[in-house]
Amino acid sequence: MTPGPVLFSLQSRNGKTGPMPVSTMPRETCPTACPLRRGPCYAETGPLAWHWTRLDQGRAGIPWHEYLDAVSRLPRRILWRHSQAGDLPGQGDKIDRPALAALVRANGKRRGFTFTHKPPTPANLAAIRAANAAGFTINMSADNLAHADTLADTGAGPVAVLLPAGQRRPTKTPQGRTVAICPNALDASIQCITCGLCAKPDRKAVIGFPAHGSRRAAASLIAQGATA
Repeated sequence: MTPGPVLFSLQSRNGKTGPMPVSTMPRETCPTACPLRRGPCYAETGPLAWHWTRLDQGRAGIPWHEYLDAVSRLPRRILWRHSQAGDLPGQGDKIDRPALAALVRANGKRRGFTFTHKPPTPANLAAIRAANAAGFTINMSADNLAHADTLADTGAGPVAVLLPAGQRRPTKTPQGRTVAICPNALDASIQCITCGLCAKPDRKAVIGFPAHGSRRAAASLIAQGATA
């Protein structure tokens, strides 16, 4: 099945990413396994939620093949982000491996990166591992520090983790992995476009994202291993 329409901006107005190319995927790509789904997800509030809903309603976006073409025409080595909202292609928990492979080919020598909450099934891990090996960085999103260890143990790619709101100091996972705080959470003037940590597939540190937004209290519960 061909993925649905995609929102693609060559110069994002997202204050966290900075003016870089950014895409938004439909909500149908969000895995049912994600505890943030339809709840504490930061993308469900503010202007991003409005644009996301327009995409889901068919009032915005471009066809998948046009998105791939647009990505393939980006300058070489440019830093860009896939799915500031939504996830990898594929409905629900399953990655659409042919669609992801096409996106990886379109990325080519560009520094594309993204995050996924798709569960670590053998098929999904194989797709994630192949994408990272080919230079398209997929960060596996962990719900808490113990989950970060579970995902890191797969070796499929780098890991990012949700942290309680207010967490500003580096920490460790239960297995002793270093968790570095997202620089933007410490200094809003540092944006993805000038940072690039999450675009490095071979990094050792887990990147920690303190819960933020109007629903940060509920997200913090998830980061602490509780039920929101």
